[in-house]
Amino acid sequence: MKATLSLILSLLFLPLMAEEASTCSADSAPALGRTLSSYVSKPKFGGYFIGKYAYSDQKGQHGGEGFSQRFIRAYVDGTILTDFKYRIQVQVNNSAFHMKDYYVEWSHWKELAVKVGQYKRAFLLENPYNPWDVGAGDYSQIARHLSGIGDKDGNVANGGRDQGIQVQGDLFSSKRDGHPYLHYQLQMMNGQGINSTDANRRKDFLGTLQFQPVKGLHFGVFGWTGNYVAPDGTTQDRKRWAASVLYDDGGWVARAEYAHSKGYLRADGWYVTVGAPLTPWLQLYAKYDAYRPQKAWSSMKTIYSVIPNFQIHKNLMLQVQYNHVNDRSLSSPNYNEVWGEVYVRF
Repeated sequence: MKATLSLILSLLFLPLMAEEASTCSADSAPALGRTLSSYVSKPKFGGYFIGKYAYSDQKGQHGGEGFSQRFIRAYVDGTILTDFKYRIQVQVNNSAFHMKDYYVEWSHWKELAVKVGQYKRAFLLENPYNPWDVGAGDYSQIARHLSGIGDKDGNVANGGRDQGIQVQGDLFSSKRDGHPYLHYQLQMMNGQGINSTDANRRKDFLGTLQFQPVKGLHFGVFGWTGNYVAPDGTTQDRKRWAASVLYDDGGWVARAEYAHSKGYLRADGWYVTVGAPLTPWLQLYAKYDAYRPQKAWSSMKTIYSVIPNFQIHKNLMLQVQYNHVNDRSLSSPNYNEVWGEVYVRF
């Protein structure tokens, strides 16, 4: 009877004992229950929006889109138990509100991290870039069409995202400056894109291996195999690969990528972006962007761009972009565009 009473009292007072122990030592292991609150970081709330004005002299476009809301985003992220990172991000495009990201990632080791949820596909270097860091008023054509940034499901931009699980890591760090020589990502995704459950039992598999011989210089290869169930019920195979090179250090940027697709979409494309810091508040970009949607020269669309970025404040940027477009699929293939965008974040 005494043994039973002692056991009951121990169970009743165990949470209080654990709470007292946690307040005595910051290095003590967390106990279950209310004590977990001290191991959760304060959530970080933030957001940003991009407003745009677009003029075009393309025949039949009536001067372009004019003023528009590119998007508004809000997010919250943080850590739990130090090793678990989380993020929730939502977006508004005019009247379309949707979930952009939601995931939790266990990252105890830099060599091996596991992420579950909805996030960017591991295809192309440019795809995971924040719009602030692209340097241009839009992503490249291959990022939009072959990684899915510009694809739309239910009139909502896909954003190059899908739902699934990922393992990634950095290997073999430099003893001089600490940069990793190798980075890898492996993903198993539904294949249906943003905010969509799987439509069959097959999954998409994506991966990348990136080599960084010196700090700032990256070489990468990407692969993607899977399928997509179209709204009409047909299954369309996707087999894609890409090769990339990037130099990014001290404001100097040079980025080039080539992507190839076969299956239901036979296409390829490439782009080159260079950026130079002219002053602490002005960075000038130039871009050559080509895409062949039918993998034929007659379907090729080429965009030549010059883009000054005015970084007035760390949270305020103005961007002007001039595009000369040559679209061989049009009867009047050559036209010009001028964009103005304002970026604000908080």
